[in-house]
Amino acid sequence: MSAFSTITVKELHPTFAAEVQGVDFQNLSDKQFDEVYGVCVFRKTGLSDAKHVEFSRRLGELDHTRRYMVAGRKSRYEFYELFDAGNIDENGGVLDPNSPKAQFGKGNALFHVDSSFNPRRSSFSCLRAITIPPPNQGLGGNTDFADSRTAWDDLDNATKQDLLDNDYVGAHTIAYSRKLGSPEFFKDLDPTKDGFSRHRILQKHEPSGRMNLYIAAHMHHIEGLPEDKSTALRNKLLDHVSQEKYTVSLGWENESDMIIWDNRCTLHRAAGGAFEGKYKRDLRRTTVHDDSPTAWGLNKVDMSFTEPKKTADAAHEAIAKKLGFQHEAPKTVDVNA
Repeated sequence: MSAFSTITVKELHPTFAAEVQGVDFQNLSDKQFDEVYGVCVFRKTGLSDAKHVEFSRRLGELDHTRRYMVAGRKSRYEFYELFDAGNIDENGGVLDPNSPKAQFGKGNALFHVDSSFNPRRSSFSCLRAITIPPPNQGLGGNTDFADSRTAWDDLDNATKQDLLDNDYVGAHTIAYSRKLGSPEFFKDLDPTKDGFSRHRILQKHEPSGRMNLYIAAHMHHIEGLPEDKSTALRNKLLDHVSQEKYTVSLGWENESDMIIWDNRCTLHRAAGGAFEGKYKRDLRRTTVHDDSPTAWGLNKVDMSFTEPKKTADAAHEAIAKKLGFQHEAPKTVDVNA
């Protein structure tokens, strides 16, 4: 245990993860808020959906789901700032593991960072448990994390020099991770069809000043390299970062547990298990837009991207059609509705 002035931190991994105790989320002081950092687990927060969103806004401007609500899709939640990260079907029951929605979710079982497929990437994600499978029964359902800063520190010198010399750019699209997760279901989905979001692979993590490998399962290729060399380097980096010594598997023990992480220096994935198809794992996430100097990567800075009336990008619309949402024409959402 390490004591701060208002909270206590229990180490869960020696380099990047901890359980934070002593935080009163119902009456969080500015001093407590300033001491929250890294990949942190908070038990029994007692947060409602509204309080979850309210707390997350203290971290920055929030992403929203409105632009993904194409072809008549509707959110399960009152707040568009909440993303569905669970296994709940449209009727509130346990999702069939063979359903189209479950096939889409398989991409989340690959190590990734949230929103690297967007022109403006994310900083923090706040994931909260609503309903969880019975804990401590070996049913699975953990969320796994990887430390991409320490992975850079330990990378072999030759690969380090290659990255430093060439300043490679990764091309990201959600279509690629969906296809990797469920290749047969998404066999007709072409990840190259609708463009990419471009972010440098080697970046400085501004809050810590440390170098970081910004990679993810969303990364389709590395610009400027032949396909075989691009694939080899991408896979090498992902395999390196996801080694056991850089990872930790965090379990959900209580309803209202919450995990907060920084997408600019960690990767994560949803772990499967025997709970699938049997027990509810209802998790809800808020995602904070990055405001660092590298937030937009090499993409056009377009602040309309964050506006509620923005329609879904082409990759999301293609996936929506595959999931059974027939989209006849682009739709916008009235922000005053």
